[in-house]
Amino acid sequence: MLGDRYTLEDVGRMLTPYGAWHPYATIQECEMWRALPEELRDRLLVAGEALLNHDWPNLPATLFLEYARNGNRSRYQDVRYARRNALRDLVLAECVEGEGRFLDDIVNGLWATCEETYWGVPAHIGMQAAGVGLPDVEEPTVDLFAAETVALLAWTLYLLGDRLDLVSPLVRPRILAESKRRVLDPCLERDDFWWMGFDPGAHAINNWNPWINSNWITAVLLLEPNASRRVTAIHKVLRSLDTFLEIYAEAGGCDEGPGYWGRAAASLFDCLDLLHSATGGGIDVWREAKVQNMGRFIYRTHISGTYFVNFADASAISRPVPSLVYRYGEAIRDADMMAFGAWLMGDDPGELGTQEGTLARILPALFRVPFLSDVVPAAPQPRDAWFDGIQVMVARDLAGSEDGFFVAAKGGHNNESHNHNDVGNFAVYVDGKPVIVDAGVETYRRQTFSSQRYEIWTMQSGYHTLLPTVDGVMQAPGRTFAARDVAYGLGEEAAQLSLDLAGAYPPEAKLRSWRRVIKLNRGAGVEVIDTYELAAPTDEIVLGVLTPCTVELGEGQVRLVAAQFGPDELNRSAGGATLAYPAAVTDVSVEWVPITDTRLGGVWGDHLNYVVFKVSAPSRRGSWTWRVAR
Repeated sequence: MLGDRYTLEDVGRMLTPYGAWHPYATIQECEMWRALPEELRDRLLVAGEALLNHDWPNLPATLFLEYARNGNRSRYQDVRYARRNALRDLVLAECVEGEGRFLDDIVNGLWATCEETYWGVPAHIGMQAAGVGLPDVEEPTVDLFAAETVALLAWTLYLLGDRLDLVSPLVRPRILAESKRRVLDPCLERDDFWWMGFDPGAHAINNWNPWINSNWITAVLLLEPNASRRVTAIHKVLRSLDTFLEIYAEAGGCDEGPGYWGRAAASLFDCLDLLHSATGGGIDVWREAKVQNMGRFIYRTHISGTYFVNFADASAISRPVPSLVYRYGEAIRDADMMAFGAWLMGDDPGELGTQEGTLARILPALFRVPFLSDVVPAAPQPRDAWFDGIQVMVARDLAGSEDGFFVAAKGGHNNESHNHNDVGNFAVYVDGKPVIVDAGVETYRRQTFSSQRYEIWTMQSGYHTLLPTVDGVMQAPGRTFAARDVAYGLGEEAAQLSLDLAGAYPPEAKLRSWRRVIKLNRGAGVEVIDTYELAAPTDEIVLGVLTPCTVELGEGQVRLVAAQFGPDELNRSAGGATLAYPAAVTDVSVEWVPITDTRLGGVWGDHLNYVVFKVSAPSRRGSWTWRVAR
């Protein structure tokens, strides 16, 4: 889509020369910063003032080594993020005020950053030949956060320019030298970074590709003075982005889930937006259906409020960046997406820029998103969506409304990016509130991305909705463990996904077939029909559902009662429904699943309830029907 359409010669002809690209107001254009809403300027200034005479936290070797020693990646990352965020806030405050009050602290932050041995994080140090441990200064490698760092420095240099010389004329040359050594040279000279996609057998391409490429583009545009290197690097980015685009089907489904949309399709948007701007509109693929649908995925998987479909490592609670959603919708001329961005934004201009995170996204939020838009804020909430590439169905009773039943269901395979073993999984919400859920994922640690990943309970099929565990055997990880004979059906009265999930299990599960039909009967509820055949007799089949509801057991049915859950200050409540189970079930029980992880606890509180259905000595063939109704 990109590398072939726009040749090296095309890029050379279109690309804005070094120093001429001027996308946003710099500190020299103080009138534009002073034109921002007063409450927004006040917030930016207060954030910077809190960092005056800032004591920049240390990043000692032993803190870096915690990942290698005990698997903890958070403690180092938390300190590192605090340093980056402090630099960002100081830069913005100086731009707003423009009097030099923050410059010393900014230079301290810049100098501290330049003195770091490695700009990435310990969890990604395995990219180096030396492996996990302390970073090898002789081999700069570019991970997500080395790329984020170079972009932060590039935007700082762009915004402040020669104001930094008031502290020392050596600051800017140091930034350029470190950026060249750590990012610009390695990215240009090496083809073996897996995220580039040039070695298909190295690693499955995921959000790393557009995320890093967006920052690489920024660094090239703002820091690379050599014309030939600029053009070569940008064309290499185009070829790399093509490898990311290739993994998406035309419908635009993201197998990493809506929680990762912000660094998957949205980072692709960052790339395309930068390229469009720096070539005077010469690179323009906004009319491509795939690019448009990749953007629309975020509102097509929205349930209600802050709830989104959360297969894979995505959280059930997500907060997409409002200004980013709005700008993506504007670029592809999608009124629903613009309305969704405005809805996410709310009506307080003082809050603009609080969710964007990086200067790369804060700057367009400040200068390119209208504060009083003509767009009427609305959550589109389409009635139905089908993403054939990832085999995910989304359906609700009424378009544009959270009233009634909502169901999301998936087929797919068990080697998706941020995979859970969850072929045949589904979630149910009633009146916009969770009833039957996917737990999500805990805080990342070394085990999360290791051979022990599927020892974590949230990753196992047994903790996904009504996926059978046969004599203790659950689904297995790997591309070959996949749904078979997948079909999607859509009508006015119903929507359904049917699949054979037996292919997701190893032979020890003795499943010859397990045909599942997940059907939303509009206005009536959700019906699940399982028709199975075992290859050999088995002692027991266990199935379960996770719910934040209070559970009341009854004859032939389970009552899922609306209840408060999660952190008390958020005042969340579950929905309510009745789950009728088949007569073949011989035992029903409820288990308390404790949650001690802070990330998961921020969604569900201190526990989820796990309703366990056991079928002892099941027949070799059978058909079971499960019904979720009011």
